[in-house]
Amino acid sequence: MKMNQNYHHIYEMCKDHMHAYVLAEMNDGSRIDGIVTGLDDEYVYLAVPLEQHELQQQANFNHDQDNRQFGFPGYGFGYPGFGYGFGYPPRRFRRLILPLAALTALSVLPWY
Repeated sequence: MKMNQNYHHIYEMCKDHMHAYVLAEMNDGSRIDGIVTGLDDEYVYLAVPLEQHELQQQANFNHDQDNRQFGFPGYGFGYPGFGYGFGYPPRRFRRLILPLAALTALSVLPWY
């Protein structure tokens, strides 16, 4: 599908800021900060930091899972130091897909 000329400017801006931490402004006035991780003719893909309540829910879920594992407490299956059975590190980002048609502006933000 050929990209609409109206979105070509936004597409190029997203392309120039690939893997950068940005503030995306939408048509409805909302603002979303995240890292541009991907781009195609219709969508921009962002890695959005989790909110505090999402991090707390994840921590509670992981704690409940650790209590049900076999083997060493808190380690899950396997033996310590062998690289398996320890689970995954906690997520800090979630994926968000935004249509290019909804974007009005993109600004680079500092990492700190």
